[in-house]
Amino acid sequence: MMLLQTATQTDQTFGVIGGALLIGALVAYVLLVVGAFFSALFSSATAGMKLVWIVFIVIAPFIGSLLWFLVGKRNAQEAAYG
Repeated sequence: MMLLQTATQTDQTFGVIGGALLIGALVAYVLLVVGAFFSALFSSATAGMKLVWIVFIVIAPFIGSLLWFLVGKRNAQEAAYG
């Protein structure tokens, strides 16, 4: 009886931890996409490049956001400042 009760408590603990990790990952994902969207929108890139990046971020949110922060933002700053 004690073993069954301990296993149930362990499952509940892992369920709570797993749920918290899932919520944390979803919040991080949303912040990444929203941050990339507004970063691209207010960047120093030309209007056409802003449109391309924003469409890419909307169509493929995870990859588009990562690529914006890894490539697009740097290219926009280089184009603006020389």
